[in-house]
Amino acid sequence: MKIPDSMKVARLYSYGDIRIEEMPVPLPGPREALIRTRASGICSGDVMPWYIEKKAPLVIGHEPAGEIVMLGSEVRSFREGQRVFVHHHAPCFACARCRRGDYVHCDTWRTSTIMPGGIAEYVLVPEVNLEYDTIELPEGLRYEDGAIVEPLACVVKGLKRARVIKGDTALVIGTGFMGMLNLMTLKNFGAGRVIGADMVPWRLEKALELGADLVIDASAGSLHEQVRELTEGKGANIVIVCPNSVEALEEGIKCAAPGATVLMFTPTKPGERLTMEMNGLYFNDISIVTSYSCGPTDTADAMDLLRSGKIGTEQLITHRFGIEKTQEAFRMTAEARNSLKCMIIFD
Repeated sequence: MKIPDSMKVARLYSYGDIRIEEMPVPLPGPREALIRTRASGICSGDVMPWYIEKKAPLVIGHEPAGEIVMLGSEVRSFREGQRVFVHHHAPCFACARCRRGDYVHCDTWRTSTIMPGGIAEYVLVPEVNLEYDTIELPEGLRYEDGAIVEPLACVVKGLKRARVIKGDTALVIGTGFMGMLNLMTLKNFGAGRVIGADMVPWRLEKALELGADLVIDASAGSLHEQVRELTEGKGANIVIVCPNSVEALEEGIKCAAPGATVLMFTPTKPGERLTMEMNGLYFNDISIVTSYSCGPTDTADAMDLLRSGKIGTEQLITHRFGIEKTQEAFRMTAEARNSLKCMIIFD
């Protein structure tokens, strides 16, 4: 196909100030690829003001899936016309951190990127991203499924770190898009009963539709007291805290059973401190673990979950927009009400 000279991109200048601009289409070098973007999601991280504004101005989006339309002369492992998911970071696979499987702490992972960003009509995939974390979309999966791979991989990594044991009772605090993905994925990791907690009635109803065994309205009273009531006073074996606040983390710890793992899935606001009586953690053997982003093994596992049909995306993608309405998609994601995944769709 003929590649145009220019393309539309969604560039964020400050929180809530997103402009649709024209810029030249980047052309691939010998070991790079150019994809025509077909779908790209708005991430919950994109709408955290303190997180996104330090990067501005930038072309937002890091969840693209598309079609390879141009390859560098030395690329042999891909072909034009191939449908792919592209991760915006990729590791070197050679350093000490990679050898430990800590891909997100690899210097190459942290400095690699896609250009100019995911919400652009065309995306340049550099050599390291192409070689180590670009995956063909299997037959039967849509571009929209491909745009779910990265967030699902973040969930996969988190649940690996949480060490779910077969039959565990799991609590997911916050049933937005990422909370729903955690909720849907937990039983694939062996959880026996999954409880969703939120303050938005629409999301609680949706959680039941997507597989939660029970839901809790966190606005109706003490969350940890409601959890204890539902678990015969025991608490949850796995607690996944999705809201980005230390208050939510503190409440999650109160919901934890002896021997439980509390997963801090989202960073808190800068400067927040967790203060607590430590012997309660010690004598109850409660582990607090974190999980930042994901690596190539996680994206491969996420693709397998999608390929096998164990995770479906149709009910998760609640709103679709053209690139011209990226600002509206951003606003809807930030409001965190009656929506889950807002997706930018490219014709």
